[in-house]
Amino acid sequence: MPSEHYFTPRPASRGKRQTFTTTLRGHKLRLVTEPSVFSRARVDRGTRLLVRHMEVGEEDRFLDLGCGYGVVGIVAALLASHGHVTLVDINERAVALARRNLAANNIQNAEALQGDGFAPLADRTFDVIALNPPIRAGIPVVHRLIDGSKDHLSPAGRFYLVARTKQGVLRLAQKMTEVFGQAEAVAKGGGYRLYLSRLS
Repeated sequence: MPSEHYFTPRPASRGKRQTFTTTLRGHKLRLVTEPSVFSRARVDRGTRLLVRHMEVGEEDRFLDLGCGYGVVGIVAALLASHGHVTLVDINERAVALARRNLAANNIQNAEALQGDGFAPLADRTFDVIALNPPIRAGIPVVHRLIDGSKDHLSPAGRFYLVARTKQGVLRLAQKMTEVFGQAEAVAKGGGYRLYLSRLS
């Protein structure tokens, strides 16, 4: 594992900024990325699986936990046209890019905050929380994010997690079951699986 990766609060690596376009849930997005952010060359297959299958109501309060450069949060904001989306990441470069991408795609109902997990959110709650977990940060970190999600969901809230099958998603689904009482397999593809737990 490199000494610096996308879970680094203040990445020092430098490199060329790049821009690409992609279409998700019928919306064409323009995205800017830089080194030391997750999947900077393209939208990864796990994120695509999550975006394709996540249910977002037009008035939902949505949290993109570990937002990277903002893909999930941008799509959620387009779906929750009368709701509000919060994007959070520990990586200050990712947050700066997320803010830039929100503006570039004319997203008005979203904000991007820097902080470790739920630290910048105080006691705010959400109807939907989505996590493509930072596996490289270690399982204890991922478990902490799953634990914290239960405390930040509104009544009947939904928690989505997507991860690689080879990187232990079945064990993470077991953790979700321990925390929420259940974990529903929603979809799989490209080596990833998507799980959903409901707060009820």
